[in-house]
Amino acid sequence: MKKQFIVILIALISFEGISQDLNTFFSKADAFFKANVSNGRVAYSKIHAAPSQLNDLLGLAEGISVSKSDANNYQAFWINAYNLSVIKGIIDNYPTNSPLDNAGFFDKTKHSLGGKNITLNDIEHKLLRGQFNDARFHFVLVCGAVGCPPLINKAYLPNTLNAQLEAQTKKAINGDFIRVNTKKKRVEVSQIMEWYKGDFKMNGMTEIDFINKYRTEKLEGKYKLSYFPYNWKVNKQ
Repeated sequence: MKKQFIVILIALISFEGISQDLNTFFSKADAFFKANVSNGRVAYSKIHAAPSQLNDLLGLAEGISVSKSDANNYQAFWINAYNLSVIKGIIDNYPTNSPLDNAGFFDKTKHSLGGKNITLNDIEHKLLRGQFNDARFHFVLVCGAVGCPPLINKAYLPNTLNAQLEAQTKKAINGDFIRVNTKKKRVEVSQIMEWYKGDFKMNGMTEIDFINKYRTEKLEGKYKLSYFPYNWKVNKQ
């Protein structure tokens, strides 16, 4: 009985330590984004001149453990970790005109996060898209380019995550992500919807159905859908 009590006590202490680390990560990530992001643009020059805040934050993220069974904490952690690691990748190659100018930026360069040595593509496709059927990830994972949905100047937090996912999806669908010509019944959308077509057609939906789910001004009638080229220029201030 005494041994069982000790085991339970150690487990509780360990859980509390992990929880504190995660909360600290969210708090520090929030402060970092507030200080370095404005109108979807990142102050890369400023961060490059003084990278300690970013490096400390990613150092903290390295030792954090999250379980997909705790979906809100898991998703919020990996979304923030992805966005911070993109910034780190830009800083490590600074100055750069585009993330694509750096070979392996998304699929080869490894980042030490959450107890894993992992690429940006692995975070997006294996840990998030591969575990949860949610097209809204495309509007919060920011690849460091102008064509991406805008980076917000705050952290994604577990208790506000769903509202944040909804808000960013609505902002994109009612903003620059889409171009509508009502007279010609044509709609152009970001290539994100071409590259990940299946994500926007889940549960029997069409791409137009997905757009109308979030768009204030609905697309009535038959619209011809096409895709406009992605702008890979770096999203710097």
